[in-house]
Amino acid sequence: IVVGEPAVGAGPVGENGVTEAPGAKAKPRPVTITRGKGHGTAASAAAAAPPNAITVWTDGGCAPNPGPGGIGVVVIDGTQRVEFGDYLGTSTNNICELTAIQRGLETITDRARPVVVYADSAYAIGLLAKGSTWKAKANTELVTQIRALCKSFKDLHFIKVEAHAGIKENERVDALVNRARAARRRV
Repeated sequence: IVVGEPAVGAGPVGENGVTEAPGAKAKPRPVTITRGKGHGTAASAAAAAPPNAITVWTDGGCAPNPGPGGIGVVVIDGTQRVEFGDYLGTSTNNICELTAIQRGLETITDRARPVVVYADSAYAIGLLAKGSTWKAKANTELVTQIRALCKSFKDLHFIKVEAHAGIKENERVDALVNRARAARRRV
């Protein structure tokens, strides 16, 4: 499965009725954590990351909606960490959430490594990880740009986490959104 096709979840080749030819390699599989016990918790988010993965935590928001918008991004690669918040001006929540994912992915230069994007936006993850079943009715140009960017990654996963649930990095990106909005600039 490639980015933009329906997410089927992590698992071995052959799961969900998909049969591969003998010796075939598994293709990159965008995934989301489905709702259920433990969904969106710090433990479930950490368990979902492949070894050697670069993790990208994103959030976006505005108040009121539409209104002054901002994004927050934290990218973690081993012991290296990049974080920033940007003010977007008058925007919508959905544009902010999508832009945060786009900016986070743009910071990654090694696109052959596994990358896991954590976000609390079902809308953004639905459009990017389940592209053939979720159709963009708004923000189509932005969604098209991000889908093209996603295709440049060899192994890209999307994980939905619960907002305001005490997940450390999700709380951090939320704080970066609010700082950027308050400062009306990059923080």
